Amino acid sequence: MEGYQITSMLTDGIRDTLYMVLVSTLGGYILGLPLGVLLAVSGKGGIRPRPVLYRILDILTNILRSVPFLILLILMIPLTRVIAGKSYGSTATIVPLTAAAAPFIARMVESSLKEVDHGVIEAAQSMGATDLQIITKILLTESRISLLVGVTISMGTILGYSAMAGVVGGGGLGDIAIRYGYYRYDTQIMVITVAILIALVQILQFTGMRFAAHFDRRKHTAA
Repeated sequence: MEGYQITSMLTDGIRDTLYMVLVSTLGGYILGLPLGVLLAVSGKGGIRPRPVLYRILDILTNILRSVPFLILLILMIPLTRVIAGKSYGSTATIVPLTAAAAPFIARMVESSLKEVDHGVIEAAQSMGATDLQIITKILLTESRISLLVGVTISMGTILGYSAMAGVVGGGGLGDIAIRYGYYRYDTQIMVITVAILIALVQILQFTGMRFAAHFDRRKHTAA
């Protein structure tokens, strides 16, 4: 394979990988953020403890998190075909990626919200704040730094999942590594794609942590 062909292929792979990661992260938070809030609010010590509801959500979240991504990817092929019109490629892979990310994100959101000082919550309740006001103005606001760090961790995890999807033609760098590096025994392609994946993880982690640190400085300055 010529050098320009490799460069073009890898460029497309990076684009497809970032597309999958960013859209799946967004989808994961659309599903996982409300679930995480429900877990934090209904759990022990939450503003509205609901043991039965929490137990149901807790079991559901644990089950979804326990399914290995490759198995989930295969199990969701029928649903993926319905939503995306096909079961392969970067767009189709977003469906199982989102499903895998949502329970993981929900747990991180729950953990972040539980870190908020309970004294602040009690003060808001004593002043007559509604549950919705406490969630939006206290819990989510006070835990925003932890939530931003969670976004960074989520993107790194989803990036790893996207690489696994290459086994079944999921598109992106993982697909290139499997199809050209593994099946065609091209060590050069394998090494390059792995190096790019590592670099992308580092870039996402660095950018996310800097972003969180920036908001942390603003928080302390405002205080």
